[in-house]
Amino acid sequence: MTRDGGDVSAGLLDTAGLHRLVEVLIERGYRVIGPTMRDNAIVLAELQSAGELPRGWGVDASPGHYRLRRREDDAAFGHSAGPQSWKQFLHPPRQRIWAGARDGSAVTEPEEPPRYAFLGVRGCDLAAIATLGRVLGGGAYPDNSFVSRRRQIFVIAVNCTEPGGLCFCASMATGPAVGPEYDLALTERTDGDSEASYLVEVGTPEGAELLAEVPHRAATDDETDCARSDVANAAQRMGRQMPEGDLRNLLLDARDSPQWDEVASRCLTCGNCTMVCPTCFCTSTEDVTDLTGDHAERWREWASCFEFDFTFIHGGGSVRQSGASRYRHWLTHKLGTWHDQFGMSGCVGCGRCIAWCPTGIDITAEMNKMAGDE
Repeated sequence: MTRDGGDVSAGLLDTAGLHRLVEVLIERGYRVIGPTMRDNAIVLAELQSAGELPRGWGVDASPGHYRLRRREDDAAFGHSAGPQSWKQFLHPPRQRIWAGARDGSAVTEPEEPPRYAFLGVRGCDLAAIATLGRVLGGGAYPDNSFVSRRRQIFVIAVNCTEPGGLCFCASMATGPAVGPEYDLALTERTDGDSEASYLVEVGTPEGAELLAEVPHRAATDDETDCARSDVANAAQRMGRQMPEGDLRNLLLDARDSPQWDEVASRCLTCGNCTMVCPTCFCTSTEDVTDLTGDHAERWREWASCFEFDFTFIHGGGSVRQSGASRYRHWLTHKLGTWHDQFGMSGCVGCGRCIAWCPTGIDITAEMNKMAGDE
């Protein structure tokens, strides 16, 4: 499916073709970012070749738990979301936005944004990039840094055929099939001892141009149907599920629920959920100077609504002082008032906040309790 909704013929890559795909991107001046294994986790990092992909590695995830495991095949994309998201490359966690000297001689010019090629973007994360585009790239005052970075990315998405234990993208209508806004989309298929193959679909003219430089053949109807069936079946095997219905109204009705205090008794207000979330976008600003006072810089860095001082008002203190009020704000904004601000949900169903919560708080379990389903 292309960005404009038109169908295109699918091709088929083998492992050598995937390696060549990465090589062509690098030859074209892209910095290829993709999943790789590091520090006992699947992380996103710059790749020098497709050989750095985490072949044969999967993930076991549950509330507060994340472990790598060996797979029985050589799948390169057979794992669920790790602790990082693509947000870090489009909306960096710490970014200098201005620098200068007292005499005006060292004012920093804006840096040229890197040309990234994102390899392995899941449906949930592709939706998260689109969400950030609405938040940071839309409106009357867009974030120029984000806009310039996003404008230059080349996206190779990957359809999910094996959801993780914490995935609930089907509930949020963001996967397992990838949505629009990709240049190429892959569906990885493994069959016992045979080498992995990749159904590839074109989303843009740029994607078609690049694919023309990569050895591939046309996919048969059976190969295309089997790959799409694998993706459709994955939607029935989600590890988690949000309650059906209007989540925004559910949260409005539950604003005085005693459940907020119950969650607060477990929540450490550490902010892990906001740091791993692919759509949380809040920042704070810090001004620093050298010891002489001749050089000053302004930095922007990620912030969290779980921080006690996040809502500090001069002369009045912090607005949300209790853990219950801060958790309620985060959840009601993510699933409720985000619709009022941006016309969409702020959650894409990746499950990261569940895996990386030290006490295992599960956003889907909390919502199902409020809905009376648990």
